[in-house]
Amino acid sequence: MRAMTLGAPGQPLILADLPMPVPGPHDLLLQVLACGVCRTDLHIVDGELPARPPGTVPGHEVVGRVAAVGQLATRFQLGDRVGVPWLGGTCGHCAYCAGGRENLCDQPVFTGYDRPGGFADYVVADERFCFSLPDRYDDVHAAPLLCAGLIGYRAYRLSGVAGAMRLGLYGFGAAAHIICQIAVAQGQQVYAFVRPGDLRGQRFARQLGACWAGSSDTQPDVNLDAALIFAPVGSLVPTALRAIRKGGVVVCAGIHMSDIPSFEYALLWGERSVRSVANLTREDGENFFSLIERYPVTTHVQPFALAQANEAIAAVRSGMVEGAAVLVP
Repeated sequence: MRAMTLGAPGQPLILADLPMPVPGPHDLLLQVLACGVCRTDLHIVDGELPARPPGTVPGHEVVGRVAAVGQLATRFQLGDRVGVPWLGGTCGHCAYCAGGRENLCDQPVFTGYDRPGGFADYVVADERFCFSLPDRYDDVHAAPLLCAGLIGYRAYRLSGVAGAMRLGLYGFGAAAHIICQIAVAQGQQVYAFVRPGDLRGQRFARQLGACWAGSSDTQPDVNLDAALIFAPVGSLVPTALRAIRKGGVVVCAGIHMSDIPSFEYALLWGERSVRSVANLTREDGENFFSLIERYPVTTHVQPFALAQANEAIAAVRSGMVEGAAVLVP
């Protein structure tokens, strides 16, 4: 089968011919129908996360069709369409798993990082960590839901925002464009912060319901109740703290971020808080898919062929994609 593999961090992905993967007892063998390109994939390719052995196959927003099942796999049948997220497995017995916080598992397995991902014709995934997908989304439009949607939802939930409140979104890419629609549908005022000079991004945010859109180096003329930072830019943390009210929350939603500069304590005082989001739980997934049944969102995608993975990564890195880039084998 074909797969895009990483030889070394900082190098382009290489199109390789690999053996067909064999499912383990709880696994599904999936024919990949679509796989989103997430900023985490960029961090892996660029070497901003600890390196894995040469030959890593990225991709963790996988939509696949069940081609074979392991002997203990019973949740899905041949031909079913399923989604594979970033969290591909946990130990099940550490204090975090036992306490309902499997996203912080001490021995996690991540799709497209610890086990081969969806930048390929086929992938193997543990069915216990897969999701059923809403029928209303075709393969390409479902792919971004599996990380941009899921991690965006967790960040959104942990911000505590509810009702007619003011929510700031820093970095208006795949995750923000999904969460913006949900927040607006729930009656919130969304303030979108994009790269300086990105007028197209501002227009895109307003089209999706943001009541205000502007440069990330601009302060809004009102205090926000919470802010979600999706851009991997540490300097946005003090910027967002300046924008939120007393008691407000700044949520850093990425797996990697550049260094956060020092800032005066006055920005944090007033019971403001800064927190991170790590991975997801299966409960997050079930709740998110239930939520978009009530508040349907439209995912905006730009498809690329599998062999164009490097072009897709470059487009995401440069901010040239409105919504999400998706590989279609």
